[in-house]
Amino acid sequence: MMNQASRRRFLTASGFGGIGLFWQQTIGRIAAGADSNGTAKSVILIFNCGAPSHIDLWDLKPQATDTVRGPYKPISTSAAGIQISELIPGLARHAHRFSIVRSVHHAHASHNAGMYWSIVGRPYPMDSTLINPSRNDMPSFGTLAGWLAQRDGYSGSLPPYVITPAPHCDSTVYLTPGQYGGSLGPAFDPLVLNADPNSPSFSVPNLGPVEGISTQRQEQRQSLLGQLGNRVIPVSAAGTDDFEINRSKALSLMGSTAAREAFDLSQESPSLRDRYGRHTWGQSHLLARRLVEAGVRFVTTVNGQSIIWDTHQDNFGRLEKTLVPPMERAFSTLLDDLVERGLLDSTLVIWMGDFGRTPKINANAGRDHWPQCYSMVLAGGGIQGGQVVGESDSTGAIPKSRPVSPADIHATVFSALGYDPRGISYHLADGRPFQLSDGEVIRELL
Repeated sequence: MMNQASRRRFLTASGFGGIGLFWQQTIGRIAAGADSNGTAKSVILIFNCGAPSHIDLWDLKPQATDTVRGPYKPISTSAAGIQISELIPGLARHAHRFSIVRSVHHAHASHNAGMYWSIVGRPYPMDSTLINPSRNDMPSFGTLAGWLAQRDGYSGSLPPYVITPAPHCDSTVYLTPGQYGGSLGPAFDPLVLNADPNSPSFSVPNLGPVEGISTQRQEQRQSLLGQLGNRVIPVSAAGTDDFEINRSKALSLMGSTAAREAFDLSQESPSLRDRYGRHTWGQSHLLARRLVEAGVRFVTTVNGQSIIWDTHQDNFGRLEKTLVPPMERAFSTLLDDLVERGLLDSTLVIWMGDFGRTPKINANAGRDHWPQCYSMVLAGGGIQGGQVVGESDSTGAIPKSRPVSPADIHATVFSALGYDPRGISYHLADGRPFQLSDGEVIRELL
């Protein structure tokens, strides 16, 4: 005969498995509130796993030797005095809208550790690729944006933090720490699609009702599960809280018509979908726009499966043939689309990777890992466009002026969102308080 605890597990397994994100938890406001000067309401992070070559895209060195400069010529842009690579002419016309930071640097040369430092704004305890997320991780700025939204009473029908189409990772075995809830707990895990928005059959897994289960029957199951939960002696075990939170998230998502509509790309015109590009990156960028338009606070769109930008071999051929064309098309169309819809002023768009690539071209016509100096781009959301912040040396190897750390980028993002990065704190799993960022706001960007 099945006891109450077993019956509860049975009912849970029969259609209420956990997915997604619980976004409707309302947490009261605390002291150290928002800075009213913030312009951005949401963030789209375009992350290039594997690390794109800064020297071949944003910080060309035409006067360097041929062992450094590569085959590409700099071209003029819509911003006076700013040149970027001929590989990205579509983005050149947007230069008046974005700022290039050419002096970003950190000290982790392994992909997952480098991605962690980039998205968390602090170094991982070791420089390694063979690491995975845990509840001891410090949270990324996407995680913290969701935490801040919920702290401030966010009650939207969509999660505040979404990753599309797949998580940051170096292979599907080693996922980048920091991108989930980490020390803040499972309530702040992102909704990770793990689905291709370009697929004709694209849908968010488990978003709709369970097949063959009517709404009435689903509600009855939920009611019965709640009754059993009230009668069963609470179990204290690792993962119990995570399980309960994920079950609540799943039930909320399954009942949300607004969530299903936001993920429905068929509502967009075929011509606009063509403009973004009928590929995974293009449709992920379009989905990101739909999500922020629907109220999501932070969307990460990952450009590539695993570390596809890791060009140790055939750097130039891969950039030209497979990497840059879909990235540029998706990024430039996203900027156009946000402008056309009046959303760019309220949406901060960030383009970045784990680190940069070596100034010296290796024997395999590739470039290797280089965190000592690299570039990133920011647009919209109060960012002052048409400028370059920082300068690298003659080979793009080290910052020559205005060195910038990932922490400084994070402080700037939080400030753009209206939060004092040093005036608001969260707690790690061991109870230690940490401020949103220990970096310095890059004032010339805002």
